[in-house]
Amino acid sequence: MKLAARVSQVTPSITLAIAAKAKAMKAEGIDVCSFSAGEPDFDTPAHIKAAAAKALDEGKTKYGPAAGEPKLREAIAHKLKTDNGVDYKAENVIVTNGGKHSLYNLIVVLIDPGDEVIIPAPYWLSYPEMVTLVGGKSIIVETDAYTGYKITPEQLKKAITPKTKLFILNSPSNPTGMVYTPEEIKALAKVIVDADILVVSDEIYEKILYDGAEHISIGSLGKEIFSRTLISNGFAKGYSMTGWRLGYLAGPVEIIKAASTIQGHSTSNVCTFAQYGAITALESSQNCVEEMRQAFAKRRQVMFERLNAIPGLSCPKPDGAFYLFPDISKTDLKSLEFCNALLEAHQVAVIPGVAFGADNNIRLSYATDMATIEKGMDRLDKFVRSRI
Repeated sequence: MKLAARVSQVTPSITLAIAAKAKAMKAEGIDVCSFSAGEPDFDTPAHIKAAAAKALDEGKTKYGPAAGEPKLREAIAHKLKTDNGVDYKAENVIVTNGGKHSLYNLIVVLIDPGDEVIIPAPYWLSYPEMVTLVGGKSIIVETDAYTGYKITPEQLKKAITPKTKLFILNSPSNPTGMVYTPEEIKALAKVIVDADILVVSDEIYEKILYDGAEHISIGSLGKEIFSRTLISNGFAKGYSMTGWRLGYLAGPVEIIKAASTIQGHSTSNVCTFAQYGAITALESSQNCVEEMRQAFAKRRQVMFERLNAIPGLSCPKPDGAFYLFPDISKTDLKSLEFCNALLEAHQVAVIPGVAFGADNNIRLSYATDMATIEKGMDRLDKFVRSRI
């Protein structure tokens, strides 16, 4: 059977492959320390689950509007206005099957074959694959630890051509955990406005910040940048609702309507009763979010100190999310070889940086318990010392 040519152009997810291998080893009874998963290890807060259960009991099990339940779209718009300073209405919001789906919808409705999308590297691995699927061209802009793995205004300006349609901004970042400062966001906004391109701000980790880091939605900086901004977000990371598949895209009405049309012919509405859990997540106390953030902060500190004490590894301290992205170049191993050897020899699962466009790095998630972090760091230390 001959498959469509586009399939061969897309790289399978290395993140999911490593996680699946680690799970298979665990199922065989092997003691694996996994730092691969990009999801909180906490259960979804009880009051959110109760709201979804109540919706089930009330019979909210039927098809709903393709763009999402009106009450949830209104709650998201209210959240964006009060928390992020962007004045959206419900019509500016579409509810999607996870944050990833919101980005895919956007790429489908916006990017034609030959259009260019600027993506700073390291990047979340699905960004360029989505662009490839619609025939667009990803313009990868390399960053490094010296700039905090953040694109500079000069780099952005240089990458823009007449074919540029979109710039993807991710702060806090997956995989680096870095957060753009308000001054850095303002400088990027000026370049975007001057060049008259669009920007999508992936803000899925906005609630997970440390040491006084501040999250700024780029669209809040003025009318000109607001009109060129889209926001992708969801409930997975901040509320530990990864399996609920609840995300959203906010932006100009014409783009949201187009995304709704696409969604109407692909997935239709997001799970109806799950959306009522999302409404409760937004409208109730945010103490559950803060409790998880504080736990992540403690784990981050322990893993950061342990990792930087290992000879040959170096890693800047992340400002947000729940990842560390150390440089492994002194081991003389590329990232996939490093990760496979580490998993086989010491049963520690981490993600190779090549998946994120950085083959001299690996990504570790500290969204796991402290005992696993301590044990895994012991094993990582032993592995690296054997290699240098």
